[in-house]
Amino acid sequence: MLNVLRPFLARLLTPVGEALARTPVTPNAITLTGTAGVVAGALWLFPTGHLFAGTMVCTGFVLADMLDGVLARIKGTSGTWGAFLDSTLDRIADAAVFAGLAIWLARTGQGVLATVALFCLVVGGLVSYAKARAEGLGLRCDVGIAERTERLLIALVSAGLSGLGVPYVLAIGLWALAALSAVTFGQRVVAVHAAARQAPDPAEAAPEQGAPEQGGPEQGGPEQGGPEQGGPEQGGRKPGMPEQNAREQGIPGDGAPGLGGGVPPGGRNGGGSRPGTPRPPAGGRR
Repeated sequence: MLNVLRPFLARLLTPVGEALARTPVTPNAITLTGTAGVVAGALWLFPTGHLFAGTMVCTGFVLADMLDGVLARIKGTSGTWGAFLDSTLDRIADAAVFAGLAIWLARTGQGVLATVALFCLVVGGLVSYAKARAEGLGLRCDVGIAERTERLLIALVSAGLSGLGVPYVLAIGLWALAALSAVTFGQRVVAVHAAARQAPDPAEAAPEQGAPEQGGPEQGGPEQGGPEQGGPEQGGRKPGMPEQNAREQGIPGDGAPGLGGGVPPGGRNGGGSRPGTPRPPAGGRR
């Protein structure tokens, strides 16, 4: 839902990206630095009970991590490797946030909430995987009420307010996030199922593409089985064909052997004229 804020954030971070573009800093370096900062803050500060400090550190590095896309666009270095690296490291950062909260909750005897935090971690990974797998199959999956931005916002705000002493806010945030993540995963599964039913099946489209080659006129037409192969031009001369043309082609005239080196009509195996039977007309047998 908060994707509508991305154009605003991009304009806000563009001046910073333009300043970084004049330095040797690369987008991949920003991605790695941002992920390392989130992991360190979440796994060091959250388990020790410094929820507000951990929230501030994680939020700062998450915002800094947004600079990698702006810098890549300004420098013109966008590519598949950068997109893969950014998406993969985002999953690591998300897992670190919920793992740090789960460790602190387990250490303070809040086992149920620790389980809820781990549930948010697992379902959040499934939400991201569902979209990535759908896009790998050529299907769109841009749906869901709780995408990564919303999940991080709810988790970090709840943790930060809990660190300031606001009661029950972390429990409310985690339970709400668990429900929203499950709904988002269901929405994406339904969206991919609907898109897959509308997409053409490659197995059904293959015979349609090969149909003209198997039964079309190019294979079964006159060129292979038509009268041009089995017609009068190969089996005998046409009625009225001149005697000279018949001799030149090696076809005996009047059915007599020896003229032009041919064989009597009908071949040597009983198809020719018998003794005492009238000879065929000069035009040859059809």
